[in-house]
Amino acid sequence: MATVHAGMSMSLDGFVADRHGGTARLSDPAASNGSEWMTDLIRETGAVVLGRRTFAMAEDPDWYVGNYEFQVPIFVVTHTPPATLPAPDENLTFTFVTDGFASAVEQAKAAAGDRAVKVIGASVVRQAVRARLADELHVLIAPVLLGAGLPLFGDPDLDGVALRRLGVREVGPHTELRFAVLNPL
Repeated sequence: MATVHAGMSMSLDGFVADRHGGTARLSDPAASNGSEWMTDLIRETGAVVLGRRTFAMAEDPDWYVGNYEFQVPIFVVTHTPPATLPAPDENLTFTFVTDGFASAVEQAKAAAGDRAVKVIGASVVRQAVRARLADELHVLIAPVLLGAGLPLFGDPDLDGVALRRLGVREVGPHTELRFAVLNPL
């Protein structure tokens, strides 16, 4: 059965985007393109749940086919699907889920089989942890301070969520922290 891994890149001071919405300073192409870390991540991923804003970061939705690292079924949590759906292929498909985050996770788990579901995007990561739908929390810490921007956490409903460290890994200049999410509802 699929496990749910929620997480994303974050600055050392806790932001997933700078004050202008940019994320360029958080990424390290050398750490992701063809690295052992990225190869492992791709191999373990069977489906992805994205927030609507994260999905919209690609200016052309057709960009995902052949370019996005996860060529698997993608489930986008949204209130309103786009008027023009992105192009799918035999591996990458899009489902726009309008009946809530829990439904997106349920559908993604069914699609992932025995591989992991990756939850990516600040809002959906918080929802996954808050609702105890995430089995693991993965945070890739970028060695930058943004000072302000979009925080990954900072949600008072996360108070009381217990985590157990699963591992720490160096990924180029970044540090990946993996935690088990405890205290199921």
